Amino acid sequence: MTTNKQILLVSRPQGEPTTDNFRLVETQLPPLADGQVLVRHHYLSLDPYMRGRMNESKSYAEPQPLDKVMIGGTVGEVVESRHPKYRAGDKVVGIGGWQQYAVVDANQPGALRTVDTTHVPVSAYLGAVGMPGVTAWYGLSKICQPKAGETVVVSAASGAVGGVVGQLAKAQGCRAVGIAGGPDKCRYVVEELGFDACLDYKLHHDLKSLSTALKDACPDGIDGYFENVGGTILDAVMLRMNAHGRMALCGLISGYNGQPIPMQYPQLILQSRLTLQGFIVSEHMEAWPAALKELGTMVASGKLKYRESIAHGIESAPEAFLGLLKGKNFGKQLVKLI
Repeated sequence: MTTNKQILLVSRPQGEPTTDNFRLVETQLPPLADGQVLVRHHYLSLDPYMRGRMNESKSYAEPQPLDKVMIGGTVGEVVESRHPKYRAGDKVVGIGGWQQYAVVDANQPGALRTVDTTHVPVSAYLGAVGMPGVTAWYGLSKICQPKAGETVVVSAASGAVGGVVGQLAKAQGCRAVGIAGGPDKCRYVVEELGFDACLDYKLHHDLKSLSTALKDACPDGIDGYFENVGGTILDAVMLRMNAHGRMALCGLISGYNGQPIPMQYPQLILQSRLTLQGFIVSEHMEAWPAALKELGTMVASGKLKYRESIAHGIESAPEAFLGLLKGKNFGKQLVKLI
């Protein structure tokens, strides 16, 4: 019998989450039934959406159940299979959760996806060639719909999603401007990811200051905006949006702990005839094959760059997740499990 370490969600956070909301347990893996696959996870993905799942309030998805393994994307290797489609040694992506192993019903549609690690590192399938990358691809191409010569702005620009948005915008002939926290992240966004400019929001403590900085960085205004944060950053961008601008609303991390997110100038949506569309990438599975093909090709050829923050061991997941919510990660936050 193999021991499996798991992280459970055991309580709902009141405001900011803490490590007390989680518990580490050990269980014994059961023998496989027909149609099941045993996967040993190599990496666990930590993502901002998980904070919303910890709440019991109504959302686009069901809340994370208490006393169950915390939800999370995983990539790993098939150890044992009783399903004809999978064999030991296959590298697979799934939603295995915060645990070292998962017993997966492989007959369930979309439960596992086999990936090729010949030219793409296995961890990238949780980042640039995974859900974050597809999120960036969909929001940019289907909602922002940039044209060559236009200006695209993205908040949380050094993160797993934002970094891909800017690089895709540049590949389409756009001016890409990022917003990130701290000089190191801004330097990375410009010098390594190839953005035209990046604003450090920590240097701009009010709306006027940030809006002025955006005016300097976007002399022709803003045509497309990819939103991950909300609050003052959203207000500042809206003041600089061109008429008929498009805004892809991916996340509002500034309000994930229950704080209100006021919008100071909603009239700008009307005055500038803006399109503001929220989206959840899991509702657009028809777009995933084309997105993954493009993203995988770009990573394999070195045209799409990314950075990873790695925590080690399943025990480190809660602290790493809390750090992610505070912006302590640099790039994609992963937990290495082997």
